[in-house]
Amino acid sequence: MNLNLNLKLLCFSISVIVFSFFNCAGKSIEKINDNTDINDLTNKSIEYWNQRTNPDALKKAEILISQIIEKQPGNFESSILLGKIKYIQGYFFENNLEERKILFSEGSEICKNAVLTHPDFYNMFPNFDKNNTDQLLDVLNKAPKSTLPGLYWWGQNLILYLNDKPVIERLNNRELMEQIMHRVVALDPGYDFSGPFRFFGILYSRIPGLDLSKSNTYFGKAIKANPQFLGNKLMFAEFYHQKAGNKEKFNYILNEILNRNLTKHPELMAENFLIQKKAQTLLDNESSLFE
Repeated sequence: MNLNLNLKLLCFSISVIVFSFFNCAGKSIEKINDNTDINDLTNKSIEYWNQRTNPDALKKAEILISQIIEKQPGNFESSILLGKIKYIQGYFFENNLEERKILFSEGSEICKNAVLTHPDFYNMFPNFDKNNTDQLLDVLNKAPKSTLPGLYWWGQNLILYLNDKPVIERLNNRELMEQIMHRVVALDPGYDFSGPFRFFGILYSRIPGLDLSKSNTYFGKAIKANPQFLGNKLMFAEFYHQKAGNKEKFNYILNEILNRNLTKHPELMAENFLIQKKAQTLLDNESSLFE
């Protein structure tokens, strides 16, 4: 999503102002009612989204975007942003495992419904039965490019939801996950800083019986294509090196992330800031992760 660079820099330059703004802005949420203009809701939600390194601001963005969707159930862009917010809340902020699962499940369902009800998708497949698994897998392979963001965040939420589920559940959903992201690769393999390759790097580390070396290969492709985005290296350490038992490389990569100067890529400052915090959390739990 294209964001205003000046807003990003402002959010990071003076943290005291940011937190003061959060405290003041909280009251405005309560004043919003059914007569609030969609444009006002959108503008306010973007203000909070641009401050997404703070969980309180992100929660306020979630509330406002949910109100937009209540007023406009077919608002595809707002639905995808809500799905992305659920992903960020689950992956970066929520410590409770069960609550993380709920967030990823909600994000996955929101994006799934946004794809399947998208006008372009519906016009292509008017007789599609979403409860028919074979039909679902078939139509996903032909999903229009306009549904790309929905497909992508559906898949990303789904794989993290399944990450801590029993093996049999991961196996049962393997084909669906692959079909979703193969379509994304066909439409735009570089989407979200090579996110599809990052996705398959996770997949090949979490599905029993798959060649783990392919996880290494996929993460390598993502890192080579987008070295400025620290999320590729973060998940390389978290999923591949942890699975392979490479504790030293796990430690090295995470410390490399922590030592990265974020000001060199201000357009990615929000994302990389959260990624550094996640890297520190993984290092703090290193011993238990390699038991």
